[in-house]
Amino acid sequence: MNEEFNLENIEKTFASYKKGQLFDGVVVIKRDDGVIFNIGGKNDAFISKNDFDNFDDVKIGDRFKVMITNMKNEEGLIEVSKHEADNLIVGNQNAQKLKLGSKFSFVATNANNSGLYSRLGDFEIFIPASEVSDRFVKDFKALIGKQFEAAVTEIDKDNKKIIGSAKILIEQTKQTNEVLFWSSIFINKIVSGKVKKSLPYGVFVEVDGIDCFVHISNLSHNRIENPSEVVKEGEVYNFKVIELDRENKKVALSKKALEESPKTLAIKKLKEGDVFEGIVVKILKFGAIIKLDSGVSGLLHIANATEDKQKQIYEIVKLDQKVKVEILSVDLEEEKVSFGLTIK
Repeated sequence: MNEEFNLENIEKTFASYKKGQLFDGVVVIKRDDGVIFNIGGKNDAFISKNDFDNFDDVKIGDRFKVMITNMKNEEGLIEVSKHEADNLIVGNQNAQKLKLGSKFSFVATNANNSGLYSRLGDFEIFIPASEVSDRFVKDFKALIGKQFEAAVTEIDKDNKKIIGSAKILIEQTKQTNEVLFWSSIFINKIVSGKVKKSLPYGVFVEVDGIDCFVHISNLSHNRIENPSEVVKEGEVYNFKVIELDRENKKVALSKKALEESPKTLAIKKLKEGDVFEGIVVKILKFGAIIKLDSGVSGLLHIANATEDKQKQIYEIVKLDQKVKVEILSVDLEEEKVSFGLTIK
């Protein structure tokens, strides 16, 4: 004889369960939206298809542990989760392996001025405010939902409590990075760094966790009034190491050292045999410095200005005089240009 449907009996059955409880059970029915899961006797529960990593692989007869997540859904069934049960089981296994100094990961689920709170399986995690970071934390609640790594500083496995420190790992990482940085840095090395702070006279750049400095004069070949004309805070750029002070742990970088100067670009356009008009900007004992309209300056040696070995350069050209010169040679590496005087 079938047992008569009795709402009061069903309510009593539900009353014996609590959210968070674990149960062994078996899949008895598979539907499009999930499975009916028997957790003992005549007690069936529901698992949503979204709870499974691969719902297509689930079949009737599968056995596993589940956790109660909701006491009753629209069908009057207890809702359970395999995913939550797996997380709890794995969390407890990981917590039991921990010892003083062990590293573990967690997501902050609650926070206040005392610190951060979370759970690892059945274990309660607490990170004191002073151990959350090596920097001042203004708003601890803003850290809720963020993932952290910490080291165990106290553990009570009987009462399932873990106290940890994220600050310890941060400081250890900094020390390791600092050793690696100073053992691998050298003059002319190309590094990638994030602009942390911009000041009127330059910017601080973080390279592998180490603060370096770029003077405003080393940001661009062009004259700039503010570093923001060239770089932005939070952005990553390449720089060249131009100075090292290992004793005082200071590093000077340059951005413009990685870029061709306007002078170099102008020199690259010059070809031997080309003729230009220039102006005499300096008289020397052995020749004169000629400046072209492009801004390129070069030497007009006296030997290339006249065949008369008795003449002095000041007898041939005068300061501020406009002259026509021919490109005799271009040295890109040294950025030097040699001119020959042409007939007016």
